[in-house]
Amino acid sequence: MTGTDVQKEAEDSGPSGYAAARLRLLTEEARSGPPRRAALAELTDDWLTGLFAAGAEGLRGASLVAVGGYGRGELSPRSDLDLLLLHDGSDIKAVSALADRLWYPVWDLGLDLDHSVRTPAEARKTAGEDLKVQLGLLDARHIAGDLGLTASLRTAVLADWRNQAPKRLPELQELCAERAERQGELQYLLEPDLKEARGGLRDATALRAVAASWLADAPREGLADARRRLLDVRDALHLATGRATDRLALQEQDQVAAELGLLDADTLLRQVYEAARLVSYASDVTWREVGRVLRSRAVRPRLRAMLGGGKPTTERSPLAEGVVEQDGEVVLARAARPERDPVLPLRAAAAAAQAGLPLSLHAVRRLAATVRPLPTPWPAEAREQLVTLLGSGRPTIEVWEALEAEGLITRLLPDWERVRCRPQRNAVHLWTVDRHLIETAVRASEFTRRVSRPDLLLVAALLHDIGKGWPGDHSVAGEIIAKDVAARIGFDRHDVAVVATLVRHHLTLIDTATRRDLEDPATVRSVAEAVGSQGTLELLHALTEADALATGPAAWSSWRGSLVADLVERVSAVLAGDVPDDPEEAAPTAEQERLALEAAATGSPVLALRAQTEPPVGQEPSGDPEPLGVELLIAVPDQPGVLPAVAGVLAMHRLTVRTAELRSLHLPDGVDGSVLLLDWRVAAEYGSLPQAARLRSDLVRALDGSLDIAGRLAERDAAYPRRRGVVAPAARVSVHPAASRLATVIEVRSQDAPGLLFRIGRALEDASVQVRSAHVSTLGANAVDAFYVTGPQGAPLPGDEAASVARKLEETLRG
Repeated sequence: MTGTDVQKEAEDSGPSGYAAARLRLLTEEARSGPPRRAALAELTDDWLTGLFAAGAEGLRGASLVAVGGYGRGELSPRSDLDLLLLHDGSDIKAVSALADRLWYPVWDLGLDLDHSVRTPAEARKTAGEDLKVQLGLLDARHIAGDLGLTASLRTAVLADWRNQAPKRLPELQELCAERAERQGELQYLLEPDLKEARGGLRDATALRAVAASWLADAPREGLADARRRLLDVRDALHLATGRATDRLALQEQDQVAAELGLLDADTLLRQVYEAARLVSYASDVTWREVGRVLRSRAVRPRLRAMLGGGKPTTERSPLAEGVVEQDGEVVLARAARPERDPVLPLRAAAAAAQAGLPLSLHAVRRLAATVRPLPTPWPAEAREQLVTLLGSGRPTIEVWEALEAEGLITRLLPDWERVRCRPQRNAVHLWTVDRHLIETAVRASEFTRRVSRPDLLLVAALLHDIGKGWPGDHSVAGEIIAKDVAARIGFDRHDVAVVATLVRHHLTLIDTATRRDLEDPATVRSVAEAVGSQGTLELLHALTEADALATGPAAWSSWRGSLVADLVERVSAVLAGDVPDDPEEAAPTAEQERLALEAAATGSPVLALRAQTEPPVGQEPSGDPEPLGVELLIAVPDQPGVLPAVAGVLAMHRLTVRTAELRSLHLPDGVDGSVLLLDWRVAAEYGSLPQAARLRSDLVRALDGSLDIAGRLAERDAAYPRRRGVVAPAARVSVHPAASRLATVIEVRSQDAPGLLFRIGRALEDASVQVRSAHVSTLGANAVDAFYVTGPQGAPLPGDEAASVARKLEETLRG
């Protein structure tokens, strides 16, 4: 039977004919999705038109209007009918009788009905008082009766909406936020509400309302398909359950998947999550744009008055090379060239996360459209920017989602595709696999002060469940993938092995601690053999806690934490023979010795700058090596204040310190004096490097006290507005008395920042200790610095004095 035949049957047979035609339409296998929803709306229109004609004979000034989902022509099998009987108020009695002729047949068929009877003035007044009513009227569609009456109401309602948008849109945003708080996020729920949860059909409708206001518009690419997919799932859910429900319960997912011709319930959920993620991202972008437009409208009149009617300029504040802040978003600088700078997406993402700001939609789309792929292995800067992004805490999530929405994540990390939107049917898990991995990195960023290699911790957190996209034991599969990914992003062989071990054994500590007898020496020995070293054990302990906390509240407790800590202590005792020796005194190179002799002869600093390169991991040098920055060699006659002076001068010139070594050189026999050698790798924050002569001149002034470094840095900080940015973990300073026989080792783990090394060096000088050697490394946004210090007589510090120095240094960094 054709669609025309179905409609004819409905018209000829009244309510029973409509019911039969409706049933036949819903059971037609050949028609589903948008065509079936449109056909069902058309069939219902024809039936209601017949009812209206029979009941409105002789009545003028009345019309029947579909609103809400029915107004959009989107009737699911069990959708309710949203109807407005509109009238001009001239014959209330006749309108009341007509309403009975319309509503009772609908109720008799057991259909849900949301109905109202109003004049145009009453409809507009109600819409002005009730946002939900106004949203429904935005989709008003004429069914029967006086077309002019319906058209005039539509025109008036749209005009009201656009005129009142500055007031009503914030109300709508608040309504969406409240609903999301109640219902959760559709893209992560195991039993989601397709309509009410964040990213669901209500949010898609809200985006249509924003577009109708002409104030802002949603990113349209893929949005219509996402909405269609959610409606298709709701249709299948209605048919599977026979009920008007929007909640996709576990026990019905297999049947719904079969109804849609999908492989299984996991495939169904993944499609739902993908659609919801697109709607959620579009909502975030749209509401941000609404806020920007409303702020601009509020500020513009005042600016024009201040500027005498001139056009206000948009302020742009630099964040990183090629990246600036504008209007509360991170955008690309005018001089940025994504097609020539493959690291730019990661640099922009890291800068955005560190500043606690969103990446603009335009910037992400430009990057996705023009940026070149990164070479394999990645350059060092790309790896460092990834680590910085992962270590930025909660803002990482929004930035990561922006990159993922435009396909940049899977281009950077192809293995990500298998875990993207992948559901986890363990009730303990709150998140999909991919979101859990990002949540684990966010949790791990809180523990970066507990480990000596925060970069390895953060990358292992990102990859620890990457094997869940493959069959078999996900830890075993993940180890293989992690090796490949870690090598591709540029870690050396040793670091690749550590990351792979962390991924392979990320469940070992929690499983052993909660399921094995820790008094059995064989149990502890097996964990020690699996871990292999104290450094890996330290990382695995932090990863275990981050993983559990990111799973959900049921996965971690103080009791579990104490069991894991007990196991770690026992394993550490087994590994205790692996105590680090004193740092070896490496023989100076010819250039280092030349600089040292010149410094001793002249009694002043001598320095050299040169580009530093490295070959790809696992390969011999060939072709053009990848530049890592600049190696800065400085030889200075031994004197107080060298470390803070050098660090302060570099900070003044906006040079970021990636790694730094400081040690005392033994000069050849017959050469008087002692020389300190500083071998540092630096990079310019913005623009080009300063000239070596300028650096030397400023260093001479810093050492003789004529250059006020602290004052200059304070002035520069005061000149830039404070951003909310990331709330980093507090600095942690610890003493390692067993790490050296000749000096006291003080280790600082802190958030990297301009002038950090200057502050540390000055604090150590104020404590009257001598820095015998220093080993400084910047890993993403984290600084991990070890200082070998002695007292004035060259001996290690007594225990209480070392603790006091560490405590004062920690207070300085937290102040």
